[in-house]
Amino acid sequence: MSDASTITPVFVRLKLSLLRNGLRQSSGRRVAYIASAVLTLLFAALQLIGLIALRGHEHAASVVILLVAVLALGWAVMPLFFPSGDETLDPTRLVMLPLRPRPLVGALLAASLVGIGPLFTLCLLTGSVIAVAHGTAAYVVGVLGTVLGLLVCVALARAVAAANIRLLTSRKGRDLAVLSGLVIAVGAQVVNFGAQRLGSAGLGQLDPAADVLSWVPPASAISATDAASEGSYGVAVLQLALTAGALAALIAVWARHLTRLMTEPDGSTLQSPDTAVRQSTGLGRLLPAGRTGTVMERSLRYIWRDPKTKAAWVTSLAIGLIVPVFNAVQGTGSVYFACFAAGMLGIQMYNQFGQDTSAFWMVAMTISSTRDAYVELRARAFALLVITLPYATLVTAVTAAILGAWARLPETLGLSFALLGAMLATGAWSSARFPYSIPQEGHKNVAPGQVGLAWISIFGGMVAAALLCAPVIALTIWLNISADGDSWSWLLLPTGAAYGTALTALGLRLAAPRTATRLPEILTAVSKG
Repeated sequence: MSDASTITPVFVRLKLSLLRNGLRQSSGRRVAYIASAVLTLLFAALQLIGLIALRGHEHAASVVILLVAVLALGWAVMPLFFPSGDETLDPTRLVMLPLRPRPLVGALLAASLVGIGPLFTLCLLTGSVIAVAHGTAAYVVGVLGTVLGLLVCVALARAVAAANIRLLTSRKGRDLAVLSGLVIAVGAQVVNFGAQRLGSAGLGQLDPAADVLSWVPPASAISATDAASEGSYGVAVLQLALTAGALAALIAVWARHLTRLMTEPDGSTLQSPDTAVRQSTGLGRLLPAGRTGTVMERSLRYIWRDPKTKAAWVTSLAIGLIVPVFNAVQGTGSVYFACFAAGMLGIQMYNQFGQDTSAFWMVAMTISSTRDAYVELRARAFALLVITLPYATLVTAVTAAILGAWARLPETLGLSFALLGAMLATGAWSSARFPYSIPQEGHKNVAPGQVGLAWISIFGGMVAAALLCAPVIALTIWLNISADGDSWSWLLLPTGAAYGTALTALGLRLAAPRTATRLPEILTAVSKG
């Protein structure tokens, strides 16, 4: 049963059965699969037509080489974010069968060629070959390059999945799935930025990167076709050999991980006593003593461990950097866009008790006075500031460096600190007045029936924070239009910092009594998810 020629048809039929049975589970899943298949194939057809139209263009080789490199990158990272998209990616389901890793690799590689992804890749590689191939020898090399390129992409995905399958099936793997939307959004921004640069500067900018990637598999397989078209048969053979060597190396790595998965126990969830001691004392030693340090440590651990909280923070961190920096790089931004980072991170202060869900009862049991509520809210604000203050400063400095507006750095930092203080103040009050539950399962961030509360809490708080910052904004405008305002603009940094600190202290003082008197209502609201 372990011979590759014997088990390969079995695994191909198994893959087809999994696809067929998955479509039979529900009509909704069937419709979603068919719609995604139609859209993918339509996009593949458009890509194929576009690549064929690129034939004869001066920079066609550079375009297709970079395209194949990006395609391979997609094959490498997709298993990390969508481990449940293909049931056959998990080889641990086969550990009870009498199979040896080497034949199993061949069978799984053949089964991996069944699906929409491989078909899309085949269309793109075929179009790439047609775009650069000229002459019989080039087409022969192109056919070999297409086959090798497709196998390298599939083997790369399998090797990555096998190496990380313990992680992908754990809680951290689910965290990666939650963050997949963010990665796609950031990637879309990068692609959009690159497309704009190419539209203004031309495809010639791709040549230096393509020269390097032409020796990186599987892009080297397509580059071999271009080399054969130019009569450089030695280079073409070398690039094909490099791709074949990469395929052999990936299969060897894949086989080694398969052997380890099928012969060693799973120790990914075990923790040594020494590690547990380090985790319980390392962070705590850096934080204040008493309730403040305990609450700060709990909040920071929520950010690191809770999938929903982590996704919200990473999204805010990424968008807070992308908006000012990308606009600055494109030459359409302003240094004041850096305040966007403080605004995005300040949102995390809203609905502080929602992340606790029904476990808020343990927090409520420790609050017996207004003072306790004040210390609780203050510690949560401190935990947010540990990340927000250095990050907002970094984003502002980077934006100023790109724009060459170092003279505006102090006033921009002052505005950011004032805005952050205003959002901490309004966030503390909104957390006590408009709490709502965050469901732990699924992709919804608001429990049914509480959408209105979320809108009032976040958007009402943001408008209030902007109004609270009006004095600092007015002072900034006055200094910019004043004749000698530039010599005094540096005062906006300490002024904004002091103003933000005062707003935060006032907001916490006002929110503490309301929190202490509304503990039952808060617990009911955050327990609905």
